[in-house]
Order: sequence, then structure tokens, then C-alpha cells
Amino acid sequence: MTRFSYRDCVREGLLRAAEPSPERARASLVAADRWLAETAVNLEGKAFNSTLMSSYIAMFHSARAILIHDGVREKSHYCIARYLEAKYADRGLLEPLWVQRLDQYRDLRHADQYDTGFHATKDEAVEALKVAGEFVERMRKLLETRNGKA
Repeated sequence: MTRFSYRDCVREGLLRAAEPSPERARASLVAADRWLAETAVNLEGKAFNSTLMSSYIAMFHSARAILIHDGVREKSHYCIARYLEAKYADRGLLEPLWVQRLDQYRDLRHADQYDTGFHATKDEAVEALKVAGEFVERMRKLLETRNGKA
């Protein structure tokens, strides 16, 4: 994939203006929490690839909550990270580690979904659940600082 910048994402229509919606942002966080619960079940059942997939989906929904709150609609998972990077990390409002983690797990999700030889290990699955939980909580705190309690 060609690496786009935030500006490229906007220019290509992969990030678009939308009506800001604190209610939909909260609903996206609820979805993230549901996916985290499913991640734990997947790990317990030793479904390690599914653990990686559901970990990323939890991260995706919590990151997407920020965009929804800000009035941005995404058409690209990659561009969600570019938005967080440009609007939050580059401005000192979010630690760059969280953007890196989102990119890392998006790439793992892609390998899990499309690479027939990919097999997640138990250690990778355990780490994915941990990181996803921390990521969701960081996005929740970011939302709280943006507009009161999320």
C-alpha cells in the first residue's frame, strides 16, 4: 500500500467531513467494549488468530469514536491512524505510541485476514488483548478530555 499522509487521505476522500455526534461516538466505544469482551473469549478458547482480529476491531471502534466525535467520516482504516497522528499526536494531545500501536495491529489484522500462512501464537494473542484494552481506555480518556464524560 502506498503510504498516505493525512492530507492525502483528505484529498482522496478517505477522510470526509460529517456531522459531529457524541452519541455515535459513545456507541462506537460500546462496540469497542463488546469486541474486547469477545477478544477475551477468543483467547480463552485458544482462537489466537481470532484474538488478534477482535483486538484490532476493538481498537478500530475506539479510534473511530474520536473521528465521529470530531465530525469526520473514514473510508480507510489506514487513514484513521493518520487522522489521530495529525490532529492529536502531532499536537501533543496523544502519545505517538498509540498511533504506532493502531498501525501495528492493523497490519497484523491484514496478515491474519489475507495471508493463508499466518498463525498467531498464544503470546501474540495475550499481548494483543492487553494492548487493545489499553488502547480503548486511552481513546476513552481522549474523548473525555475533548467533551466531558464519554
